[in-house]
Amino acid sequence: MADYGHDPTETAVPYQAFKEAGFDISFATEHGTQPVCDRKMLRGITQKLLGADASAIRAYKAMTQDPPIQSPLSWSSPTFTLEPYNLLFFPGGHEKGVRQVIDSSTIHEHLTRYFPQTLRSAPASASAPAPTSIGPDSSPSKGTKNIAAVCHGVMVLAEATHPYSPSSPNIQEELTEGENPPTGSADEMVGRSLLWDVETTALPAVFENAAFWGTRLFLGDYYKTYGAGSECVEQSVAKRLRSKGQWKGYSGFSPFVVEDRKYRYMSGRWPGDARLLGERVVGMVREGWEGGGE
Repeated sequence: MADYGHDPTETAVPYQAFKEAGFDISFATEHGTQPVCDRKMLRGITQKLLGADASAIRAYKAMTQDPPIQSPLSWSSPTFTLEPYNLLFFPGGHEKGVRQVIDSSTIHEHLTRYFPQTLRSAPASASAPAPTSIGPDSSPSKGTKNIAAVCHGVMVLAEATHPYSPSSPNIQEELTEGENPPTGSADEMVGRSLLWDVETTALPAVFENAAFWGTRLFLGDYYKTYGAGSECVEQSVAKRLRSKGQWKGYSGFSPFVVEDRKYRYMSGRWPGDARLLGERVVGMVREGWEGGGE
């Protein structure tokens, strides 16, 4: 997470689902500072217009009292690694502070090592550490990794790139397996977004533009993370995909999430998807846990 600015609903509601499922949860910020979500989404006129509802505010307040968020890890520490974790979750948020994690080359480097392990057909590594327990009765399958993101959190993955090279024959083989593989050889993945061959959603442009133009007179460019005139989240993510069909857009208000068929990756659009996303991510993790990674 960034030190400040994530959406409280997109953070606390999935956290609540993970906690209820028995996940062993850790938070991480750049320097181990306790993260604080966007205050405008928690109070005042901005909260009443487009902010967190009462149940999300209660979930956020409860989350801030839990030890994991009060003592986060430092993702910039030389000893930090994502390997012990079998789920990564990136909440969203449009406040400009979230650029701390979206633009972080350190986070991108961690993801280039982690993301290939979410490939559904990837064999478990004998040297991989045992995944973090998700409950007292769980029997984990080694090598199972999962990633989920919502709203601007999807941009973190879109900005990170594949580390593959032709000198990695095992990766070459994995990339040509399964349904809808990328065209060409593994060397063509070098420098491409981690989401290049992934089906995903994120914040729809129609939602972002409505919030920006509807509040511009009194909030300025608050709803544009990279400032007025910058591209929308949808544009930023969709342009990094191999084909237009991989972008799964939906402008309705019913909860909507997308689970990729090739990678153990799930995405949501906005706070209205947070509860469903949390529940579905729990199911995805448990499916991998109980099904040997498939």
